[in-house]
Amino acid sequence: MAFGIDRKELIEWKSEVECGRISFLTHYWIDDRFPGCDTVTKVGCNDLEKLAGWGKQYNLNSAWIHLDRVHPHFDLFGEKQAAILRKEAQWDQITRFSL
Repeated sequence: MAFGIDRKELIEWKSEVECGRISFLTHYWIDDRFPGCDTVTKVGCNDLEKLAGWGKQYNLNSAWIHLDRVHPHFDLFGEKQAAILRKEAQWDQITRFSL
C-alpha cells in the first residue's frame, strides 16, 4: 500500500508514463520482503525500449521491469534508489522522503 502521495501526484505520474516519458514517483511503502526499506520509487515509461535503455545506464536489468499493461516501471529501493534519485536530480523526492 502506498502512503505519502496524493491522488494528483499519482494521476500526474500515470499521465507522464502513458505519454512515453520517464517519470519518477516515490512513496512510503512497507513490504516484509524488503526489511529496512520504507520507501519505493517507481520509475515508469510505457515505451519499454526507452525504459530499458534508461535502466541500463544504472545497471538495472530489463527483466526487472514490472510489466504493468499501462504503467510499466522499475521499483527502486534502498541505496540504489537514493543514488539514482541524486543522479537524476530528483531533489524534491529526496528531501520529502529523507533519502
